[in-house]
Amino acid sequence: MSGSALKDMRILISGAGVGGPALAFWLARRGAEVTVVERAPALRTGGSAVDFRGPTHLGVLELTGVLQDLRELQTHGGAMRFVDKHGRQTFELPTDFAGGDVEVYRGDLSRVLYQRSLAPDAGGRVDYVFGDTLTGLTETADAVHAVFEKSADRRFDLVIGADGMHSAVRRLAFGPEEQFVHNLGYCISGWDLPNHLGLGSTALHYNVPGRMAAAGANVRDPGQAKAVFVFATKDTALARAGLDRQKQALRAAFGGLGWQVPALLDSLDQVTELYFDAIARTKPSNYTSGRIALLGDAAWGVTLGGMGVGTAVVGAYVLAGELASAGGEHRTAFAKYEQRMHGYAGRWRKSANPGKFLAPGSRAGLWTRDALFKRKAVQRMLVSSTKSVATEHGLPQYPEP
Repeated sequence: MSGSALKDMRILISGAGVGGPALAFWLARRGAEVTVVERAPALRTGGSAVDFRGPTHLGVLELTGVLQDLRELQTHGGAMRFVDKHGRQTFELPTDFAGGDVEVYRGDLSRVLYQRSLAPDAGGRVDYVFGDTLTGLTETADAVHAVFEKSADRRFDLVIGADGMHSAVRRLAFGPEEQFVHNLGYCISGWDLPNHLGLGSTALHYNVPGRMAAAGANVRDPGQAKAVFVFATKDTALARAGLDRQKQALRAAFGGLGWQVPALLDSLDQVTELYFDAIARTKPSNYTSGRIALLGDAAWGVTLGGMGVGTAVVGAYVLAGELASAGGEHRTAFAKYEQRMHGYAGRWRKSANPGKFLAPGSRAGLWTRDALFKRKAVQRMLVSSTKSVATEHGLPQYPEP
């Protein structure tokens, strides 16, 4: 395979989070002209910690040329520590389970991959368009006609949706979101706040049935903290509600609870940017359609799914590798991409419901979870199983361009 395997191909990627820049790097390195469109006005810098685990994740990061950079940005976050209403520890999950082999903030990961895609050895063929989004896709025999909200219409050979759970590409090319996104009965919210509570880097988690409040210091700036609330709800419209309505829902769900919950709720008064979404699972039967493909959360996402970020980076490597191996013939490449990624992503996502683990809905369920995960043998099994699920022994070693 030469560095020009995809020469003269024009490929559009929607989404500049994780999978988008990773894919842009590999496509450009193989000769394609890549445009990445991102709805946000600039590269997103926030977000919680994400992790990579096992030889497959780390191997692809090494091939991408970012593993050492990410090691230098590691959060070195601690374990997941669970406490009662008085702040007394009830049990703790080890660092290997909570943070994998390499843990970084999502914003740092996105920036490193973005910079890598623009590096000279990537080919200099990546153009980022921020503050815009797709509003239409029409496929013809030899191209895809893309309509943008702000930019002029353009034609591309291929279009890739790496734009998350609420993917615009999937909606435009595959069908309405309701067909592919299954809500799992929980909502999650997160926000930044001053660390007036003196929190450490080991995040503390407090539970009552159906609800979890967690908080920990920002590793980069210990004077700041991050709060994460998870709660069971049937109100699926909350994810699309306004800021005031979402704050109201949090106060209603968590009002009257112990530990530091009252202080965390009070901090909402100063919050102007709140992450709030339903915990959901995407379930498209196919990741490709004609000249259009899905990558990352748009294809196999689970909110808070610990394997999702690593799988997106692996998926980017596989998709670009198969396209290059097929000389840009997308039908052959997409078929092999589907085959490999359905099996790999399907290992962990089918029954995953992080909400049920973080906030069991009953007292019996909460007691059972705590009693089970206090056991060291169970913890060791968890660490071993997550690395095993993340490892793909049959992953091809695509030749370097």
